[in-house]
Amino acid sequence: MTIAKVIQFRRGRRTFKPRHFLIEIPTVDTRESAQKFVGKTVHWKSPAKEPKTIQGKIASAHGGNGIVRAIFETGLPGQAIGTEVEIN
Repeated sequence: MTIAKVIQFRRGRRTFKPRHFLIEIPTVDTRESAQKFVGKTVHWKSPAKEPKTIQGKIASAHGGNGIVRAIFETGLPGQAIGTEVEIN
């Protein structure tokens, strides 16, 4: 299990994709090492009293600095940006 951080929605200049998120893994700094995580599952747990878990899957590397793109079942709330996720 690896702990990573949600950075941002995947977005363009005028649009964003609500189910796609960019995730930074602390030990990864190249595109080649990020490719090893493709296909693994990602779990985000809400900090609410009744915790809700949203599951996603790492789809691909994003750029050359080790960032990965994850696609979730449903979109994460905006408060998820900057929080931690678990990669299994």
